[in-house]
Amino acid sequence: MKRRKFIAASSAGILSAAFKAEQVAVVRPENLILSTWNFGVPANEAALAALKEGKSVLDAVESGVRVPEADPAVSSVGYGGYPDRDGRVTLDACIMNGDGRCGSVTFLQHIMHPVSVARKVMEETPHVMLSGEGALRFALEQGFEQTNLLTPEAEAAWKKWVQDHNYQPLPPEEIHDTIGMIAMDAGGKLAGACTTSGIAFKMHGRVGDSPIIGAGLFVEDGVGAATATGVGEEVIRIAGSAIVVEQMRHGKSPQAAVEEAIRRIARHVGERGKTMQLGMLALDAKGRYGAFSLSPGFQYALTLNGSTSLIKSKSLYP
Repeated sequence: MKRRKFIAASSAGILSAAFKAEQVAVVRPENLILSTWNFGVPANEAALAALKEGKSVLDAVESGVRVPEADPAVSSVGYGGYPDRDGRVTLDACIMNGDGRCGSVTFLQHIMHPVSVARKVMEETPHVMLSGEGALRFALEQGFEQTNLLTPEAEAAWKKWVQDHNYQPLPPEEIHDTIGMIAMDAGGKLAGACTTSGIAFKMHGRVGDSPIIGAGLFVEDGVGAATATGVGEEVIRIAGSAIVVEQMRHGKSPQAAVEEAIRRIARHVGERGKTMQLGMLALDAKGRYGAFSLSPGFQYALTLNGSTSLIKSKSLYP
């Protein structure tokens, strides 16, 4: 009996030590910010500055994605974004807090910062999403100014496309769009934002995954956050970001979760996936993160404890 008690006590001690070691091994970072593409680097820096000023993680992601929204050199987000096939710049955006509050705008024209309009939808209306003329009217009522978003460079690119492609959509491998940002502050609170001008020269009225909660973005405190970029139609088909967060809820790491989502999309698209641009980012409540894409070339900005790097993502196809 003494021997059994000794073994039981020893086993309990080992399990207790292992549990403590596991807790020590998972050290939440001071701040963790992930965003898509190289224009995510200055976006992450703006988000980090907001956090250092004591602002909320929701403020941080809004501040971050506003940077490419206002940059005329970024041809796939906000001001300077390539227009649709009719020559009109139409914008989509959403924002989500870890407590489930969220807002979205789709098919918004003439407003430089759709992410901030999306936040107003979240805070000032009983709705989640406003679209088109209604979204514009709401933005103007909230004090946003009307702006011509079509830059000379974007207009020239559109005219060349009209001449060269006879109004036919660009193939998926030529699409490059969207900033999605997800972040966690030192207290473990999560938030995310996603904003885009969508596929270049798309059909007038087209909306992708970026403003759709659960597709282009999903965030839940205590579980994790995910965002997507690329051919939004394929992300919508599997409710991509919600699927990733749900897998993390059931114990998968962020890396395993985004890989599973991308593989689901690959099964849908078949051979087209080898040249299709589509990537996903995720982070969990423990401070782990992951990134994965269909074809090579996807990059993401990572800010970890005050340092920002641009990283090449792993991909399903070489």
